Amino acid sequence: MVTIDELKRHYLFTDEDAGLLASLLPLAEAHKGKITDDLYDYLLGIPETAAFLQDDTVLQRLKTSQQAWLTDLFSGRYDNHYLRKLEKIGTAHVRTGLNAHFVNCAMNFVRQALVNLIRETYADREMRRRLTDATEKILDANLDVMSASYLEEELKKEFVSHRLESKLIRATERFTYGLNLILVLALAGVSISVVAQFAWDLVHIFQGNIEKGVLSALGTLLILWMMIELMGNEIKNLKGGKFNILMFIGVIIVALIREVLISTLRHDDLATQTFLAGTLLILGVVYFLVAKSQKDGAAR
Repeated sequence: MVTIDELKRHYLFTDEDAGLLASLLPLAEAHKGKITDDLYDYLLGIPETAAFLQDDTVLQRLKTSQQAWLTDLFSGRYDNHYLRKLEKIGTAHVRTGLNAHFVNCAMNFVRQALVNLIRETYADREMRRRLTDATEKILDANLDVMSASYLEEELKKEFVSHRLESKLIRATERFTYGLNLILVLALAGVSISVVAQFAWDLVHIFQGNIEKGVLSALGTLLILWMMIELMGNEIKNLKGGKFNILMFIGVIIVALIREVLISTLRHDDLATQTFLAGTLLILGVVYFLVAKSQKDGAAR
């Protein structure tokens, strides 16, 4: 939050401006009731602000606060105590849910009322200019401090939201990493079983059942290759690599080739073998199209 000295410096607000505003205090005291009544008549004509002013007790309290603010505006004393008052007013606006747009509208209404009052009261053109300039500066500084309360509230919400969102993302990433790690370990365990199956297929070959042994061993080797590819892809994921859909299509093709080999070994009917061959052909076309698409994308 800006300090009162910084606020004065940024708005080029001088001791002379403070003195000029103090000279307007009697005029402000005399007209603060009318300015306040006109302001709230204006706000009651806006549905969005009128909703906050339906209770007469609340309305009278707000009018009293408004008149006190006008008195402070021309007090000539603009210190840290004055700054704290403005910050409280801004915080009160935020807590009631009043849109910052209407705070700006109300400030503009007060600005016009005060400028018109100065014009009607002072005949000297130079004095009107100086008084108007001083009034403009203090009103702009007031609006700045009040608006800052809205900005702080938004930043607070964004900070909490961002922090919560970051924690959720980190937790999800760790959970996903853990699942990938479990999947790699599971694939390693299955791969060991596949190796054992391959050894059993070799036993069939040495027992004399060469056709069954060779075809089964070949199918088992394809499964082993599939397991190696899956583990390789998961390890890349653990290291931050990208998902490769082409590899999964290849794994499906390998599994289907093994099914074709087993179907041949079982001497399945022609319809079943034709269906498997047709599916294998379609997957081959899909693999080709995906691979071409990835190659074209890399070339760009």
